[in-house]
Amino acid sequence: MDSVATLERVIAEGRRLVGGIAPEELGNQTLCTEWTVRDVVNHITGGATYFAMVAEEESVPDEVVGRLLGGGDNLGDDYKGAFNTAADKAMAAFSQPEVLEKVVKLPFGEVPAAVALNIAIFDVSTHNCDIAHATGQQIQDAEILSTVLDVGRQVVRPEMRTPGFFDAERPCPDDAPADERLLAFAGRQV
Repeated sequence: MDSVATLERVIAEGRRLVGGIAPEELGNQTLCTEWTVRDVVNHITGGATYFAMVAEEESVPDEVVGRLLGGGDNLGDDYKGAFNTAADKAMAAFSQPEVLEKVVKLPFGEVPAAVALNIAIFDVSTHNCDIAHATGQQIQDAEILSTVLDVGRQVVRPEMRTPGFFDAERPCPDDAPADERLLAFAGRQV
């Protein structure tokens, strides 16, 4: 499956999950131990905006990166609308002809845009699972999670295995559900 089609499926799942969050669930704790549901939605909203900007502009000024990824409020009063707007931007940016051939600058260095896209796919999928677990929802497109786990195994480098990014992989049986295997790979205690 091509990466843009994978992103489309991941975002569709994210839209469904974010759409299913009740306002009173925003304070629920997630498997991403230092973040609530609102924090996770804020992160994937800022991340979608960030990756859209990277795809379009090839780099993002540090102060903007800090605002989008470092805890600025990316949601305002409409967490569902904010996420959907950011998701639209990401899909539009990565759907442009030849965008995946660009070299883009991420906080840890320059990479092909195709690699940046795969990092975004892995990150959003992992956080989709975080949201599902914290709000009692289920991942409906579980088939995509096996693809995403393969993507993660390709793009998550050892230097990315730091607390607050991706913790060390946790043990998980090979026959566990796909969401648990993905979360364990991302360092979540499942």
